[in-house]
Parts: sequence; structure tokens; C-alpha cells
Amino acid sequence: MKKLFKDKFATNLILCWLTTFLIEMLFKIVSGFSLFSYSSLRIALSTFILALIITYLSFLSKKRWVKNTIIIFYIALYTIYAVLQIGFINYLGVYMSFNTSSQFGAVKDYIWDYLASFKLIYFLVCIPLVCWLIIYIFIIRKHDYRKFNVSLSHVLLLVLLVLSCYLYYKTITVPFMQNEFQIKSNKKLFINPDVPTVAVNQFGATVFGILDFKSFIFPVEDEQTTVNYEDQGQAVVVSSKVSPALGEIAKNETDKKWTNLNNYFASQKVTDYNSYTGMFEGKNVIVILLESVNDSMINEDYFPNFTKMYNEGWHWKNSYSPRNSCATGNNEFSALTSLYSIYNTCTSNVYKNNTYFESIFGIFNDNGYRTTSAHDFVDWYYRRHTIHPNMGSGKYYGAQELGMKTASYYGEWPSDIEFFEKMLDIILNEESNKPFMTFLTTVTSHQPYSNSSTYGDLHKDFFHKEGYSNSVSRYFSKLKVVDDALGYLVDTLRARGVLDDTVIVLLADHYPYGLNKSYIKEMIDYDLNDYEIERTPFVIYNTQMQPEEHLEYTFYINALPTIANLVNLKYDPRLYMGTDLLSEDYESRVVFADGSWKNEKVYYNASTSRIKYFDEGEELPAEEIQEINNKIALQIEMSQRAIKSNYFKYLKGKIDEYEAQQIENSLVNNEETTGEATETSEENTD
Repeated sequence: MKKLFKDKFATNLILCWLTTFLIEMLFKIVSGFSLFSYSSLRIALSTFILALIITYLSFLSKKRWVKNTIIIFYIALYTIYAVLQIGFINYLGVYMSFNTSSQFGAVKDYIWDYLASFKLIYFLVCIPLVCWLIIYIFIIRKHDYRKFNVSLSHVLLLVLLVLSCYLYYKTITVPFMQNEFQIKSNKKLFINPDVPTVAVNQFGATVFGILDFKSFIFPVEDEQTTVNYEDQGQAVVVSSKVSPALGEIAKNETDKKWTNLNNYFASQKVTDYNSYTGMFEGKNVIVILLESVNDSMINEDYFPNFTKMYNEGWHWKNSYSPRNSCATGNNEFSALTSLYSIYNTCTSNVYKNNTYFESIFGIFNDNGYRTTSAHDFVDWYYRRHTIHPNMGSGKYYGAQELGMKTASYYGEWPSDIEFFEKMLDIILNEESNKPFMTFLTTVTSHQPYSNSSTYGDLHKDFFHKEGYSNSVSRYFSKLKVVDDALGYLVDTLRARGVLDDTVIVLLADHYPYGLNKSYIKEMIDYDLNDYEIERTPFVIYNTQMQPEEHLEYTFYINALPTIANLVNLKYDPRLYMGTDLLSEDYESRVVFADGSWKNEKVYYNASTSRIKYFDEGEELPAEEIQEINNKIALQIEMSQRAIKSNYFKYLKGKIDEYEAQQIENSLVNNEETTGEATETSEENTD
């Protein structure tokens, strides 16, 4: 042992390796990951490889202070990055990623709220760095380093590095070190770490960061899953309004770029009509995406307008709004298209020029509605002036078009009451015999809640007297403004005589993640673990309906097909990842951003591949769990490929070509029939 520590390179290497490995293990503990898994062995190898490279680079200099500075900087950076990632996942529900760097300019506004959310336990990860600094002060900084023997030392180090890399590669590929339920294989994650929670658990925080940076600089597409076309036959065509073009396109396409996507969508099951089909046919539709709303808004004393619609309409008790990268933008995108957004990308911004004929605007347009959309803020975070028109919105209104003033600093948001006033003036005063459909995204209840603001302080004293903390009181104060806006909406529609003919759909973009769990527990009385913190209300309200409580598990991706069926729109249900909630084909399930999922029986955690059953004796066969995981993984993959390739623009062109050809064929057939009839008539005359 003494000989080992006489070799200063070996000493620095071992200490650097042990320090970073302990950082990763403490990161696992704080993050709730298991230490006793093959991933820990994989991380032990990766930290050794990195330590070997850094120590070698430090020893290229002959100056002692340079050697020590390089290693100190490396370990300090390693520690800071790990702490920041723990804070990020706990605050935003996602890990930092270079693929969302386009939002860094906007998200910098959150920095103080983000730092204020840190808990002391996060800094356990700093213990190895502190220990290393103590060792450095008393031992390492006094070392006299020997010069490398170039011919021998470098060769041995190279051999050690190659051997370590080979063993690391084997941990990624050998079958017994893989989890059978994992939604994406470690090999695919290493190439493209686009499921960050799983990648961080399997590779560690720092290797994920390296892989994420690599995929940002050198994007690599996963190998496509091969999907074969399965003809469902003509029976489905008579049971629901679907386009026959889709099957023909799938059978005749020769370009491999589109084959799998065509085959996938054409092969999906068509949800049939049901007893709810057309219940609201011809009625106006207002869809409202509520900013940062959770189940605390279901409170008759504090928020009577929302609670009235919740109790007198239909509500889904097990509804969720899973957080995502660029939470509001990505979740709004999924609500508008019923596609999974790209988890580690600001999907709507990066692909803002895509078009989606099958979006909620597109299908309402096709069915004779006049469509609009609006948000009471500017395009600082999301490029809605481009995104919404490309999705088919007849007219998008931002704060400027509405004549609303917005503050030039973060934290002071406009009033949703004024927002609804402005939009209703536009919608209800437009001269048209067509029913309207509008999509409104609110903003008043946006964070921060720790700072003073106009609407955060408006009703703060009332809620503070009720026993709530300052932050929760400000949040509730903002929710009170949102609730008053909903009251104004209903009252105005009633006064104009259109309330009975209007369906109001309420869903949330995400829960108020600007408040940590201790604050959330002040307002919610159920366990917040296992993604329960992401429960949010989903309500469909009309004065003519009978109240119903639905227990199916759901999330925002199912809103579009559900609305389409209720209004009896002509649409093709195969083009959506969501399903009509009222259909017999609906599978009760919520899918979270990383591929985790939950229903009445089981919760599957994708980041750890753990399975939790809610009732003893109700365990599902392993094959069924894997089948569900495979289905979800394929839905996510097909959504991503459709978005990245602008597939629906291609598909719209192909459908137009098919329909034009059908019209041409029909005209030719009519001419031939007319000609044959004329010839027959002439023969009879003769």
C-alpha cells in the first residue's frame, strides 16, 4: 500500500476516481435511485475512465499547481453539475439538457425561484469534494511529482483505458445487465439520451451531460422500428368516419422515409361511435389551458366558479398533466395535436414551421367552424404567432393584438379577467352564422409566488388569515383572479344568450411547480409521490349536461379526440396518440413524460423500472407490462418521427392527391356510364 501511495499518479487517480464515484452514489441516494444495481457498476467504470483521462491530462504539465488545479476544477465542476441537476429535476421535473438551450434566455427569469427551491439534502453530494479538498490541503499539495516514463507509462495507461472502455461497453450490451422492462435500451440511450430520467439513472449525471452535449452537437437518429401495414378491412369504414386514403397511401408508398409512419397510422384501431357521439354537435367550443392549476382549485369556498363547473359538468378524477421540457409549450402542443412532444426538446418552438392539418383547429375548420386562439402574453417563451396559424388557427391573438399591457420584467403577469373580456368581445361580436371554437391559454397564475406582485398580493391577506404561508397565499390570490375570469366568461355567455350552446373544456398545463412539496402539501391532502403531484383537473361543462364523475386515468393527450367525438366532427381517430375517453376502446392509463405510466392497478416507474401494485394479488404478467411498455415506446417514437419529418404536411399532400384522383376517376366513370347509356338508347331507337 505504501508503494502505491508513493506513486503520485496512482494516488491522484484513485482519489479522483473515488471522489467522483461517491458523488454519483450520493446523487443516486438523493434522487431516490437504487445503489444496488448494475448501473452502479457501470457508473464506477465511467468515473474511473474519466478520472484516468483527467489525471493523465493534469500530469502532462511539470508544474505542481497546474496538476492540482486541473483536478480540483474537474471535481468541483462535477459536484456543481450534479447539484444543479438534482435541483432542476426537483424544480422543473426534468433534467437540464442542451437540447432545450433555446429557452435558457427565458428561463433565466426563474433562477432565484429555482435556487430558493434547493433543500439541504441536495448538498450531501458536496461531501466528497469537501473530503478531497481536506486531503489536498494536508497531503496532495505537498507532493513532489515524478516525471512520466513516456515509453512505459503511456503504453500502460493506454492499455488500461482501452480495457476499461471495453468493460464499460459490455455493461451497456450484455443481456444480464439490462432491465427487461426498460422503455429504451441502454445501447440506444447511449447513442441518443432522449429519455433523460432513464439515462441519468443508468449512466450517472455527468455521463448523461456528456452524451446530451454530444447528441446536441452531432444529432443521431435512433434506428427506426419496422412497422408493417395491417389492413383492418372495410368494416371500420362504416363504423366511423375515417379516410380510406390512409390505407391506400400506406400500401402504395415506395419512399422508405414515410413507410413506417404510414404503416403505423394506417394500422391503428378506429374508435367506433358511442352513446356520447354528437352530444354537443353544432355547439360552440371554448378550450381553456389553465396556467399552473392543480386540484387545490376544487374548493367551493375559495374558487366557486371553477368548482361549480367541476361539480355540475363532467370531471375526470384521475387526470394528470405530466411535466415536460418547456412544460407549457410542450403540453399545449400535445393538447392541440394529440401527439407526444419530444421530451428533451422545446418541440413547438424547434418545429414551429411544421403544419398539422389534423390538429384541433384543422378538424374544426374542416367541419365549418370559425377558429381562434389566444394567450395574454407576448412570444417571449413560445412562438405562438407562428405555431398556432401553422396548426390551423383562423386567427391568433397575443397580448399586443388584444391591446393588453405586459410588464417588462419577470413576475408581473396580466389579468385573465381582462384577457377574457378582450377575447369575448372579438368572438361574440364577429358577424357569422358559423359556430366558433377557440383555444385560450391563461397566464395570471404563473409563478413566481415568493415575490410580491399585483395579483399575487390582491387577495393574499385573505388567504394568509386562513392559515396559509405567504407563497401559497400569493398562489391562491392569483387563482382567485383566474376563478373570477371564469365567472366573467360564464356570465357573459349567459347574457349574450349563447351559454347553453357553448361547451367549455378546462385543463391545466401543469401543476404549480414554482411551489415545492412542502407548500403543495398545504393545499393538497393526498400523497404527492409517484407523480401524484402532477394531478390536475380536467372538466367538460355545458349547462344542458348531467353531472358525471369519471374514474379513468387520463392526461391532456386524450382531450382532442374526446372533444371531436362529442361534437361529431369528421376526423380520423387513427392519426392521434390519444383516444376518446368515452369510447369502449379507451385504455385507462396516464403516461408521464419519461415513459412511466399508471392506472388503477399498477404504477410503472420508467427511470428505475420499478413496478408498484396498488392492490395485493393484482399483479400483471411480465409479458403484459412489457407489452404496454412497447406500445408506449412505439407511440413516443412515431410521434417524434412524425414531428421531426413534418409528416402531416406530407400526409395532407398525399390525401389531397388521392381525393383528386378519386374525383377524376368518378368523372371518367360518369362519362363512360353516360356514353354507354346514350349508345344503348340509340340502339333501342334503331
